Amino acid sequence: MIKAEGLRKVYDGFELNCSFEVMPGTIVGLIGPNGMGKSTTFKAILGLISTDGGKATLFGKDVAQLTAEDRQQIGVSLAEAGFSSYLTVKGIISILRQMYPVFDAAEFKKLCERFRIPLNKQVKEFSTGMKAKLKVLVAISHGAKLLILDEPTAGLDVGAREEILDMLRAYMEEDEERSILISSHISSDLEGLCDELYLINEGKIVLHEETDVLLNEYAILKVKDSQYASLDKSYLLYRRKENYGYSCLTKERSFYQENYPDIVVEKGTIDDLILMVMKGEKV
Repeated sequence: MIKAEGLRKVYDGFELNCSFEVMPGTIVGLIGPNGMGKSTTFKAILGLISTDGGKATLFGKDVAQLTAEDRQQIGVSLAEAGFSSYLTVKGIISILRQMYPVFDAAEFKKLCERFRIPLNKQVKEFSTGMKAKLKVLVAISHGAKLLILDEPTAGLDVGAREEILDMLRAYMEEDEERSILISSHISSDLEGLCDELYLINEGKIVLHEETDVLLNEYAILKVKDSQYASLDKSYLLYRRKENYGYSCLTKERSFYQENYPDIVVEKGTIDDLILMVMKGEKV
């Protein structure tokens, strides 16, 4: 569905240089703190900004070669984009009817009702949650094969975030060939949604792993200085100096649990793992 190879964009004080892939039938998350390149990556793969090197393909085609029909197969929600605040949902429906031949207005209205999005109010009167849900509904409303969603849950409360994630789960269940590329700085939102996660930091991919592997096989070791000195470091990825000694990131939780019963081995959340990668040093 998507393949980025050495995709590069240079700004004053910042350089994006990343590679990743989204296969058919998968949900891939791009995670990392704000300002680290997530939105730039999305704009680059959509051809919304010029690039300084590398290559991005969607459906096996260079972005510049995508036809109007190809682009109709992409549903997009960007953090900094949206409809005019003076439009109503009824007005948006009229626009979508003209843009997408397969747009189902009746189903769209049903979904708006289900997610408590009023049809006759102007968008400027919507809450933050309503606006976010509307953007995702528009992205999934025309039978797209691929969704590209930049921070769709940012700024929302837990309930609204879960509603958006439920929309995306339902979208994927309708067609096993569909794919989603989604970014978030709230990595816990993506734990139960994504098949794979890419961690981006300062414009570069610093970690790529299947979500299940991250959750079940990675761990954080907490060791004293003396324990660290005698530790088999073959399976350590990152370490961080702490007051008590070191915290270390490993992909081989079972190895250390079985061979070092005296050290603390914590499963940790994805946020904990991210912090280790970003704040620690490679072993």
